[in-house]
Amino acid sequence: MSLIDRKSKLTQEIIAYVLLIVGSALFAIGDVMFVNPYLMAPGGTYGLSNVFNTLWPWKISLYAICMDVPLLIIGTWILGPKFGFKTILSTALIFLFTLVLESWWGYNPVIHDGAIVATGDASMVEIPHHGGFFTPDYFLNTVVSGLIYGVAIGLIFRSGATSGGSDIISMILHKYTKISLGTLVMIVDGIITLVTLVAFGDIRLPIYSVIVIFIEGKVIDLVVDGMKSYRTMFIITDKPEAIRDFIINDIKRGGTCITGTGLYRGTEHKMIYVTLDRTGMVKLRLALHDIDPKAFVNIMESSEILGEGFRMLPQE
Repeated sequence: MSLIDRKSKLTQEIIAYVLLIVGSALFAIGDVMFVNPYLMAPGGTYGLSNVFNTLWPWKISLYAICMDVPLLIIGTWILGPKFGFKTILSTALIFLFTLVLESWWGYNPVIHDGAIVATGDASMVEIPHHGGFFTPDYFLNTVVSGLIYGVAIGLIFRSGATSGGSDIISMILHKYTKISLGTLVMIVDGIITLVTLVAFGDIRLPIYSVIVIFIEGKVIDLVVDGMKSYRTMFIITDKPEAIRDFIINDIKRGGTCITGTGLYRGTEHKMIYVTLDRTGMVKLRLALHDIDPKAFVNIMESSEILGEGFRMLPQE
């Protein structure tokens, strides 16, 4: 490996660890200052810790680490060493940031309608756990919580770490049940979210928690994949050379030409496979009307494109 390559790799690693630290700090901020004061539990061990913290006051971080460490050990024993150093580091950093923040800030809400005051006014809402009265702004807090969680977990994913925690339970269940991992994650987080309804008897809380999860997921995709949207086009045509020239010379992209046989008539055709950003896709779609109006085109949204000309393949 050349000196330039070593420096590039070192720079990427430094950036990855910076993202990991920032993401872990943001996660702690989102949980302690936004999610916990509104008694929400949007999945994960920290969501469950928020419920425990309200019912039986003890620090969120201590509840969470008591669950995370055994889960990492059990997960490594059953699934093998899949989690890596960065996931363990992320677990430790989130614990430390949460511990410091809840010790310094407490569990007071940041978002509220008006000042936090100790008054018996009927318009005020009492949450005894937080020691005071305030008029909550549930919807605004829910949106901000989802944004902070999404950016935090997105940065952690970008660093090469995983969220660990309750996801390990889903991975273990996936090994033995063969239910899809995505479905199991939703089931596990859904059960944790419903705990708020059982614990506090307020139907709003699991609903707001689900909204947090939804916003969080969208923001994670945005942070991990970026704003750029790609489309994959499959073009079956009798004029592959003209389309090839347009892709290479006008859009400045590459592609793959595949020979296929139609099922109905058994006629041999050329199929062009190409992945483009939104602008390039629109240009090619318009050009196809003039180049080959009889072409058959299938356009699909691509969630992730890796390789030369796009994002680098992950190292881990």
